[in-house]
Amino acid sequence: MPQFNPLGLDGVIEILPDRHRDLRGFFSETYNARVFAEAGITLEFVQDNYSLSTEKGVLRGLHFQTPPFAQDKLVRVSRGAVFDVIVDIRKGSPTFAKWVGVEISAAKWNQVLVPKGFAHGFVTTEPNTELLYKVTDYYSRECDRSINFNDPEIGVDWPVDRSSVILSEKDKTAPLLADIETGFVYGD
Repeated sequence: MPQFNPLGLDGVIEILPDRHRDLRGFFSETYNARVFAEAGITLEFVQDNYSLSTEKGVLRGLHFQTPPFAQDKLVRVSRGAVFDVIVDIRKGSPTFAKWVGVEISAAKWNQVLVPKGFAHGFVTTEPNTELLYKVTDYYSRECDRSINFNDPEIGVDWPVDRSSVILSEKDKTAPLLADIETGFVYGD
């Protein structure tokens, strides 16, 4: 049975699936709707995404989609490792602009549930890192948003030299949290 460990922000959970090992390697069930429902997680995933980062220090985020295409995400790493960051962006939340970070890696074989109303980002800590994530709604370019990874209001303690991270143009020019409307209100 997998372990479900809350990470201190409302609904953000680290999940450690079982691995059944033998001389050939191992088998692991990374998602089972029935088992997740027994743990109180009743989400319908509609899309799987894959990201390959060839270099150590690739930083992607902080990303989210606004309603009506907001997404819950189940994030895991199949090769390599990332420092994964989740930020509460629900206006009025007691933990608004607070963040939690966790290493997700192929070695640890853990994954993280990122609920709607939270921004998500990661930095690779190993080269050739493969990240896979399930989402509960389809990608929408019109609802796609970013927050600057270096926003001082959030204050993420990234475990890399910030001046040497590898960013997309979108992430280089992402606004601060205070300068955007997230579309999320605590309690809605």
